Amino acid sequence: MDSDVDDLLAEQIAYYRARAGEYDRVYAEREDLRGLLAAADELPIVGDVLELACGTGQWTQVLAGRARSVTAVDSAPEVLGIARERAASPKVRFLQADVFTWQPQRRYDTVFFAFWLSHVPPSRMADFWNTVAAALAPNGKAVFIDEGPAEAAREDVAATVRRLDDGSRYRIVKAFHDPATLTGDLAGLGWSADVRSLGNFIVGIAEPTANAG
Repeated sequence: MDSDVDDLLAEQIAYYRARAGEYDRVYAEREDLRGLLAAADELPIVGDVLELACGTGQWTQVLAGRARSVTAVDSAPEVLGIARERAASPKVRFLQADVFTWQPQRRYDTVFFAFWLSHVPPSRMADFWNTVAAALAPNGKAVFIDEGPAEAAREDVAATVRRLDDGSRYRIVKAFHDPATLTGDLAGLGWSADVRSLGNFIVGIAEPTANAG
């Protein structure tokens, strides 16, 4: 039932609010993640950029170095507080909003999201990509990075349980995408996409089919 998905997504937001102080630890612990930040130099991140689910601003600061402007959206005020300090720049504007219900008020040359697509339930994929399409200017591109199937045992949708330092537990969505399968799924949603593996991660560039070619 859709209400079950709503409940799960509400719990996912609660998890990231509670995890704000722990969020950056993984970047300190994993060299591959720190190296991945350099991948932005090879990606078509240009012009006015919309970043969805910006978290603590690890990627926001990278985007600000490439973009004319960055609008960074996240549902959790706790992580936005950290992001505002990390990526303080006149180029960057932060916005608190639920990515699943928020609608863009303008269009952008690039829509970027890192480690977010795996948190989108399959039942919300079409709506999510419709939001991305609505945010793109003509000839704009969506650029994304996420964990690949090598990061964990194969999962389709579902409630994965995560525990924080204080012992509290939260259910989150975690769906790992194979590049070829995701490329096909996006084609079915009206996107032309190039999705590739990069170590344990996937990197994708997509544009609405009407704009491709």
